[in-house]
Amino acid sequence: MSNKMMGYLPNDKPPMGQMILLGFQHVLTMFPATVFVAAFTGFHVSTVLFMSGISTIVALLLSKWRIGKFIPLWYGSSFSYIAAYQAINTAAPFSGPASDEIIGTIQAGILATGVFNIIIGLIIRRVGKAALDKVLPPVVTGSVATVIGFGLGFAALNLAAAHWGIAILTLVVTIMLSVYLQNRGFIGMLPVLLGGLTGYVVAAAMGLVDFAAITSAPFIDIPHFTLPNFSGDLVVTAIFSVAVMALATIPESTAHLYQISLYVDRVAEDLGREKYELDQYIGFNLILDGLDDFLKGMFGSTAGTNYGENNSLMAITRNYSGPVLIAAGVIAALLGFIGTLAAVVNSMPLAVSGGLAIYLFGVIGMQGIALMIENKVSMFDPRQLAVGATIMVVGIGGNIGYPGGFLPIPFLQGLFPQGLPAIATGAVLGILLNAVFQIFPPKK
Repeated sequence: MSNKMMGYLPNDKPPMGQMILLGFQHVLTMFPATVFVAAFTGFHVSTVLFMSGISTIVALLLSKWRIGKFIPLWYGSSFSYIAAYQAINTAAPFSGPASDEIIGTIQAGILATGVFNIIIGLIIRRVGKAALDKVLPPVVTGSVATVIGFGLGFAALNLAAAHWGIAILTLVVTIMLSVYLQNRGFIGMLPVLLGGLTGYVVAAAMGLVDFAAITSAPFIDIPHFTLPNFSGDLVVTAIFSVAVMALATIPESTAHLYQISLYVDRVAEDLGREKYELDQYIGFNLILDGLDDFLKGMFGSTAGTNYGENNSLMAITRNYSGPVLIAAGVIAALLGFIGTLAAVVNSMPLAVSGGLAIYLFGVIGMQGIALMIENKVSMFDPRQLAVGATIMVVGIGGNIGYPGGFLPIPFLQGLFPQGLPAIATGAVLGILLNAVFQIFPPKK
């Protein structure tokens, strides 16, 4: 009976027709979030799409080569880095593509993030995850994620202020769809896309969409690649503020690997086949994350993370095929050459982006709180309170209260001419406080 159940394990290769259709489904799933980050932060949509596909293909092929198994994860754009990008471009919120100089400066930080992830992955492979958890406990990673979400609140409201009616409509529709379409099949995975489309259509009917840029865009266009920029006053700021944001994506990536490993092994049991036990490759998975960021930093894409949305799709469809994800990577890379698509995305009114951002950034903040609840962080422990409180007040207060989210600390202006990026500074202070408590534990 169990052997008749349908499902594809990571090394399974479906027939070509199925592989293409299932690949398109993966692209549809990752598309809203990946493209939104690009459009919201001023990166070139075509480049981000292309590099998302290429990075996913590279990670899959490397995992098959090194461990003999595909690790079925999709690498899209991460929301965790948006505040850091805004710290570089002090003219936030963004409106249209950023200059090559600004993107190149941010790329220096994304490269540093890639190196940081690779180093953490190598450390975990040697000492184990338990040692890392002492340096980056849930109170640190959860507080950083919370700060990233809530620290962006003012930027979201600024965008919404472009047209409050459109923004509120987009927000309400997106929330209603996310609640009432949950567990309703594939359409239930697209509330952000459908909410954004609703806002876009209404804005177009009100004459708020510039269609001239869409009609004049070439159908076929080459992605706009840029090189990292290691000169200029903001390079150190970029490296510091962007790289530290990996503190939010490391636990996220690890959780995704545990999740996918659990479901893959359950399908293997149902099919009467050998388990994959992918959760033993935590360190290698973070190395792949780092490589993803390194590639994206080299060519001008937003920093990435592996996507829970695509994990959910695989759980629903019982399709964990690595070759299907490779097909999806090829499709995404090809979409990067469609100039009209990039023009349509860039024509999204600011108010629509604002409506989506209010919800999405709030969810990021709430997920940080959920991470601490899930890991039973005690809010009655003065050590935990001190670490979390410092991260949140410095991060949220500094990001909202000071221009561009920079803390004006005079004696560090040589390294940080604009000031210290608040969210990254809060994260580092939290890590240092936690280290002090680890080295000098209080008496119980």
